[in-house]
Amino acid sequence: MIIKKEKKLIIADYIPLDKSWLIRMGILDLIHGYNDTVIFLERQKDLGDDLQALYRVLLDWKTDKPIDVGESGTLYRLLKFTSWKLGLKKQFILRGTLKERKICDNPEIVNLSLTELLKIDNGTSQWATASLLLGNKEAIKNPPYKLKLTYEAIKHWNKQRRKKLSWKPRYDETILNQAKIFLKLLKKEKAGFIPQQAEDYCFARAFNYLTKEKGEKLWLSLHGHETDRIEEMEKALDDADNGREISSRDHRVVQAVAMRAKIKGQNIKLKYPTVVNKSWPQFWKFFENALE
Repeated sequence: MIIKKEKKLIIADYIPLDKSWLIRMGILDLIHGYNDTVIFLERQKDLGDDLQALYRVLLDWKTDKPIDVGESGTLYRLLKFTSWKLGLKKQFILRGTLKERKICDNPEIVNLSLTELLKIDNGTSQWATASLLLGNKEAIKNPPYKLKLTYEAIKHWNKQRRKKLSWKPRYDETILNQAKIFLKLLKKEKAGFIPQQAEDYCFARAFNYLTKEKGEKLWLSLHGHETDRIEEMEKALDDADNGREISSRDHRVVQAVAMRAKIKGQNIKLKYPTVVNKSWPQFWKFFENALE
């Protein structure tokens, strides 16, 4: 149940939709011939870059156009796997930091088990997610956070379809939780924070809830995001503490360092402040107005 403070943040439009959930809904709709995700996204405002990319690819999938996944590694892996599995030979357009990332390009992985898929690309769960969305019924014990989300998404999607209903959206609980902790820290309240997944790392590292070494041990996949987030966070923190411009293009690094600077009373300069649009397009609105 959403408590009062969380509901207030959502009503004020500070918290984005859960892009991981929506991408899974979108891929399931695409595979099974539904148009619900397109209709839903058309009605939204302030969509992050990855959800804008989702909207594009859903429109273009049945055409001969190259599939523009933007900077979303999730979309790229899920759709690449789908193309391989269905023998479609789709061509993809990659943008931004995604063009520089080392991502598996072997179509034979469609035949691997979930356990084997979880070893590829620094242990990302995206290939395993793709396999499940394409019908793999394999169950594994203690799945990583995002793979657990995939199981939940498939169960929800199937349940709704059996009732002849569309799926239901979610708000981004990871960002919501970070926003609540940030507000507590601003008020100088005690704020315990337990990182749940790799997307919590930058925030946790910024506020010393995690060390670099612990983060790397927990989530090796941090080396393969928009940047090598382990090293990128260390550089950004050092730049902030020494008055240098922060040149990171990683949305989660920029968000975390900006919030830390607010708490510490630092004046920082960000070279690419708009990269937050990838996952949290309302970030600067929240950052400036959330305490009002």
